[in-house]
Amino acid sequence: MRCHWCIATPVYVRYHDTEWGFPVADDRRLFEKLSLEGFQAGLSWLTILNKRENFRAAFQGFDFERIARYTERDVERLLQDAGIVRHRGKIEAVIHNAKRARELVKQEGSLAAFFWRYEGERLRRPRGDAVSPESIRLSRDLKKLGWKFVGPTTVYAFMQAMGLVNDHAEDCVVRAQVEEARRRFRRPGA
Repeated sequence: MRCHWCIATPVYVRYHDTEWGFPVADDRRLFEKLSLEGFQAGLSWLTILNKRENFRAAFQGFDFERIARYTERDVERLLQDAGIVRHRGKIEAVIHNAKRARELVKQEGSLAAFFWRYEGERLRRPRGDAVSPESIRLSRDLKKLGWKFVGPTTVYAFMQAMGLVNDHAEDCVVRAQVEEARRRFRRPGA
């Protein structure tokens, strides 16, 4: 048994079994995922997942130090890249958020140290909600820091994927693996 959402395609199954919900402390991966969740707004996650390597190439591996230096010329270049979602607002948000990420790292030491303060309660599974109290707080706090495309639903999807909450179904074969990974995980700043 697996979470029902992943059985539609082998791409989803692979993502579900090897990535979704496993805890992440790498700042680049965290920035990438939050950026991709912003691109996903209004689209299917499968669309983004299928274009992920193109996004990585277009945004230089989601190196936010480099992205923070992008100019209008880079925006125009990205708007011509058929391998990604060509939405000016979302592209500009990634660049804008890269600048906010640099500031946050200077203030907190890492993105991971900041994000993991909002970890969802262990072994608690929301009742099918697309948000949680933690995602609402994280969204609000990111917006106060100037981040864009970080609404509570987007942030909750980010938290699910990066292991800040184990939202695998109770009978999912991967749930216990994720819980064990979360148990062994050394939380940043802890």
